[in-house]
Amino acid sequence: MATPLTGQISSLGTRGGGSAIMPAIRRIDLADLGVALREGWDDFKAVPSHAIILCIIYPVLGLVLARLVLGYSVLPLLFPLAAGFALLGPFAAIGLYELSRRREAGEDASARHAIGVLRAPSFGAMLGLGAILLTLFVVWVAAAQAIYIATFGYAPAAGMPDFLMRVLTTPQGWMLIVMGCGVGFLFALAAFCISVVSFPLMLDRNASTADAMLTSLRVVAVNPGPMAAWALTVAALLVIGCVPAFVGLAVAVPVLGHATWHLYRKVVA
Repeated sequence: MATPLTGQISSLGTRGGGSAIMPAIRRIDLADLGVALREGWDDFKAVPSHAIILCIIYPVLGLVLARLVLGYSVLPLLFPLAAGFALLGPFAAIGLYELSRRREAGEDASARHAIGVLRAPSFGAMLGLGAILLTLFVVWVAAAQAIYIATFGYAPAAGMPDFLMRVLTTPQGWMLIVMGCGVGFLFALAAFCISVVSFPLMLDRNASTADAMLTSLRVVAVNPGPMAAWALTVAALLVIGCVPAFVGLAVAVPVLGHATWHLYRKVVA
């Protein structure tokens, strides 16, 4: 279970007239991840309609994305775009963090409270980190396209069967899978390390973008095993949510968003 990490809490100077104190990081274990997920599920059950309304954009974006890609015969970008949206998930879930925060405090939690997070004092800092994640997303899509062109050239696939045949049954396709997954892993790792608890911290304590990212990096450094397990859990649930035409994301995303708040509360003192 979560245990305090001994050590000095460092001061980072002043921000907004007050002293910026970096919080202590607790050590957690796999049991804490399970508890966070259960608490996230409880939050989702308590406010399911609000959570789905907040996250319904994911299935809609998925269906629009599939139609756009198929219509313009740029099939190679379908998977990178769908996978890349996970990089933006931490920012998209800020309303869910607020719902969990309010429930934890015994306050009312409704859709208007989730939308009210836009008026939070730290929303500018959240936008700053959101812009960083968006940049990672754009660079990832460009890198994925470059990898495909380097492997297969500029000739477009004739259709989905032809594209799948190229990727799954040829040496070039296997190389594309290996290279794409490897590069994608690096982008996902970077996004995860700088944002795993950043948005909940900014919402809860009005932290700056830099302080929040530094705290997230410290969380990963102190808890490498549990954080790796958490990243795999997030990836697995997002993949499962994508299977039924992205509709499952309307459940997976809010549950993960709520659970991330509870994970933050366990790991940041």
